[in-house]
Amino acid sequence: MKKLWIYCLAGIGMAACNNGNATKFLANGVWQAKLHRNDGAEIVFNFDVKETNGKTTLHVINATDKLLVDDVKVNGDSVFIKMPFFDSEFKARLTTDSALEGQWIRHLADKDVSIPFTAVAGKADRFKVNTPAAGDVSGRWVTQFVSAKDKDKTPSTAIGEFKQSGNIVHGTFLTTTGDYRFLDGVVDGDTLRLSTFDGSHAYLFTAVVGKDSLTNGRFYAGIGDGLENWSAVKNDTATLPDERTIATMKPGHQQLDFTFPDLDGRKVSIKDDRFKNKVVIITLMGSWCPNCMDETGFLSTWHEKNKNRGVEVIGLAYERTSDFEKSKKSLQGFLKRFNVQYPVLVTGVTPADPEKGEKTLPQLTGIKGFPTTIFINKKGNVEEVHTGFSGPGTGEHYEQFQADFNRLVSGMLDAK
Repeated sequence: MKKLWIYCLAGIGMAACNNGNATKFLANGVWQAKLHRNDGAEIVFNFDVKETNGKTTLHVINATDKLLVDDVKVNGDSVFIKMPFFDSEFKARLTTDSALEGQWIRHLADKDVSIPFTAVAGKADRFKVNTPAAGDVSGRWVTQFVSAKDKDKTPSTAIGEFKQSGNIVHGTFLTTTGDYRFLDGVVDGDTLRLSTFDGSHAYLFTAVVGKDSLTNGRFYAGIGDGLENWSAVKNDTATLPDERTIATMKPGHQQLDFTFPDLDGRKVSIKDDRFKNKVVIITLMGSWCPNCMDETGFLSTWHEKNKNRGVEVIGLAYERTSDFEKSKKSLQGFLKRFNVQYPVLVTGVTPADPEKGEKTLPQLTGIKGFPTTIFINKKGNVEEVHTGFSGPGTGEHYEQFQADFNRLVSGMLDAK
């Protein structure tokens, strides 16, 4: 039976996998799911299933975030769950109405990769808690990540921000290029466990909790063998470099000059009449990017409320392929989910291209992360360049971002 199921996943088709079984149903309620890495680590997350009028939907749960997944198909004992973003999906079978096993598959630009997946209904906990928490990780932590394979590689720095109540911990890591979104977990005795899954991010963090330190940390990332060691020291006054200084305009340049096609193939230029004498916000983004998803959600809602104030928004998409039609397909579902009404242009340049900045926006000192947001005043000059995005998973930082964003745009609109 095991070999038959793997064969079915390889593409024989839904009907062939039913194997004569009557249709089963995903049990309503919260499930505990696990992605099983080759190194034995299990990336744990939860999802909540609901069936209404014969249609099954689910929400992937990470801390306070609930990501709607509405493309769920059950046929016999076969279950197909297509994630709304990042071109990934689950192909699994119901061993019972309350247990699943199969694969999580990511469709990359040049290949598909997968990892074994299981899920059990009726388990609302994320991690099992055996003992009361021996410490409280609430606060800010200066964190160093070091490659477990390449010890000579330069460490990367982040700031961990956590809130703990009893054994339960929510939080994120902030970096110069964005945040790790919603992390959800526990402190069990002196052991910290945090995880997240959104269809792109699939992360597990573990560490030993001390009074003012987190040690022996392990960071398991994704389907492959991504692994970093980490440690952290508590510092409630720690800050990251100013997001406005990471990428800037080159000396002697004040304006951008670009022309790219929109999703219908029409060429759009920053020099077009529709953008003259207006404030223009440009976001460098991609449908593969979780932080871009958070920013797109914010910008789409903000644009709808403010589009009559003399402000325009333009998205410049850097997709994982340079093929226009493939990029268009990846973007369409992403933009539809957020009801994006501003133009999104396809650059035809991938985020992995080391010359992506020179090829698309040579007036910038470089593109250091996604998203990057560029603010252009009514004279057509670049006012500020912001690298990264502090999304809703960052709590008060997201609130501060919104206040700063509105203050900056309003100031440019009021300027003569």
